[in-house]
Amino acid sequence: MNIAATVVAVLAAAMSGFSGYSLLSRASWVVEAMEEYKVPKAWWTPLGAAKAAGAVGLLIGLFVPVIGIAAGIGLVLYYAGAVITVIRARSYKHVPFPVIYMAPVLAAFALGFAA
Repeated sequence: MNIAATVVAVLAAAMSGFSGYSLLSRASWVVEAMEEYKVPKAWWTPLGAAKAAGAVGLLIGLFVPVIGIAAGIGLVLYYAGAVITVIRARSYKHVPFPVIYMAPVLAAFALGFAA
């Protein structure tokens, strides 16, 4: 794997890890958004854990590529679902946020496959 792909994968893992931690720790700005989107509270812990697991998977993927690919696919699907959730809640001003978190995952894929 080339240096750029590694750096972007680590960035994607850091961003997803932060996002997962923010949800698991119930940061006020995340709780407000989740309530606005009408995401059931029972889902918050599994969703935060999924993001955290995806972040760990991206890091493991630096050494075991199949794990990184699976984690990346999972995170892309997660963030695509987040975009849909935000749109369904008609909170259009928040649509860029899950896209911003998805972008480095997609970039890591592109750079990893280009190498």
